[in-house]
Amino acid sequence: MNQSIKSTLKEYRLRQTDCREEVLDIFMSKDYALAHSDVENQMSEKFDRVTLYRTLKTFVDKGLIHKVLDDEGGVKYAICKDSCHNETHQHHHDHVHFKCNICGLTNCLEDVHIPALSLPEGYKRQETNLLVQGVCPKCNHIDT
Repeated sequence: MNQSIKSTLKEYRLRQTDCREEVLDIFMSKDYALAHSDVENQMSEKFDRVTLYRTLKTFVDKGLIHKVLDDEGGVKYAICKDSCHNETHQHHHDHVHFKCNICGLTNCLEDVHIPALSLPEGYKRQETNLLVQGVCPKCNHIDT
């Protein structure tokens, strides 16, 4: 198994299991968000759905991956980059997600931040999600 996978699990204080290593390997090999079914389809058959679900939940809870809302009402997951952690090591996802209407892939746009919102008194923001839909550079290039 890739040494960076083992060191990443150690960095996030996660026990190294075959399932966690395989799931992390899948996420590290993709530059776009994955649905539960996407990960499940790429995994060996030795892990059941519940084990995969628990692994994804643990990764989200530890800040290794984050949820990306999908326009179809589902959830996808993307690996957290350095920009998901601020200088005080707090975890945040105030960046835009982009879903291509042609290829269907959802990408984190790390350098495009969600603008600050001023909420009415009594409301407390816990999470903000912004999904932009359109045509990605790869598919835009195909059309021309």
